[in-house]
Amino acid sequence: MYKKILVALENSKSDESLLAHIAPLAKLLGSELLLLHVADGHVARNFDQLKLAESEEMRADRAYLASVGDRLAGQGLTVGARLALGSPPDEIVKTAERDGCDLIAMSSHGHRWLGDLIFGSTIEPVRHKTTVPVLVVRSAASAKG
Repeated sequence: MYKKILVALENSKSDESLLAHIAPLAKLLGSELLLLHVADGHVARNFDQLKLAESEEMRADRAYLASVGDRLAGQGLTVGARLALGSPPDEIVKTAERDGCDLIAMSSHGHRWLGDLIFGSTIEPVRHKTTVPVLVVRSAASAKG
């Protein structure tokens, strides 16, 4: 059913809740995982236009993706990883559609309307812009509060 699952990672503690759901699902279905992190800092958003050097944050994000990918591959999963630059919702939708993903998996922090305004929300624009099904897993950290 789901041959390729895009897993939107934030490089935060909430990723562990998401991976705890997605890894067993991928194993059960024999799905390939595409780990995606979108760097959205100043350097990342202006990287090509301004011909900037890769930031320390971007290097750390690449290392994080490699580490998570290695860990999941060690569990017998087929894993790819990509660091995208720019707007997280736009890059998630674009990558899922370009790479033929059947499912987008994301974590939720449990913010309400005001929290989304203050902290931002990636889920809403993704679910409105894509035709790919979206699975949202509530972060264990947010479920405690």
